[in-house]
Amino acid sequence: MMLASAGLRARIAPEWGGALLGLDAVIDGRLAPLMRPSPFAPSPDGVVPDSNRLTCYPLLPWSNRISDDGFEFDGRRIDLPRNRDDEPWPIHGSGWQRAWRVAYAAADEALLTLDETSARDYRYRANLRYRLRERALEVSLSVVNIGLASLPFGLGLHPFFPRDADTRLRAPADRVWLNDGRTPLPTELADIPEHWRFDDARVLPADCVDHGFVGWSGRASIRWPRRRLGLDIDSDVDRFVLYTPVGADFFCFEPVDHAIDAVHLPGGALAHGMTALAPGARVQRRFRFTAIECEPN
Repeated sequence: MMLASAGLRARIAPEWGGALLGLDAVIDGRLAPLMRPSPFAPSPDGVVPDSNRLTCYPLLPWSNRISDDGFEFDGRRIDLPRNRDDEPWPIHGSGWQRAWRVAYAAADEALLTLDETSARDYRYRANLRYRLRERALEVSLSVVNIGLASLPFGLGLHPFFPRDADTRLRAPADRVWLNDGRTPLPTELADIPEHWRFDDARVLPADCVDHGFVGWSGRASIRWPRRRLGLDIDSDVDRFVLYTPVGADFFCFEPVDHAIDAVHLPGGALAHGMTALAPGARVQRRFRFTAIECEPN
């Protein structure tokens, strides 16, 4: 499915987790990638490819990893199945691995829906809306708990961005969850090391960052000086996960509303951004990505 506005083009694959397969700016009649293009095209068999080669996908009903294959909440055990062969823990919830339904489509907008009823505990109804406005992509993601008991929910997006040698990021935050260097599971909330501070636009670090940042303003910017292109990000969440694999031609900047493994951190899930939804309750998050043409250096 293709969406188009005066300044943007977006490709969507509802059957592949409601994912984006590409987001491009239209500049002087050519397409310039704002997110890393996916090499895949939907096939008749509907088989989902490696999701980490997609362009962007929704994170729900929680993001990143949850250790111990589940957690305790309100005095009961919530078991979570592992959902990737190469991961030792459940990762990114379930929405990214389900086929979504197109509820509404226009030239510049699409509304996707998902009823997740296969899970034992996390049963939910979700809406995912993509809307193009001139040079901005607006994304809204909402979820309703249709299960029988209250559960902690968390939402986010997992976009992949092109990375050049001089790609710059600005994303002011207050603190970062450190880990043991072997897994991305958080162990300590600490001050942000100087070379990971993005209060002002700076080139991405050479080492591998795979951490969750807290106290984010909800606003960030990415600049690709050689391509004279930029992207401004605006969201109503206050955390992000940054992933910068060494030697890769991409990086991930994931706006989310809760910490990695929030359910196991001191104080529990709700103290670290997740929202307790009683049966029938709803939560929604919004994200906006605006293309910017930059002046040459």
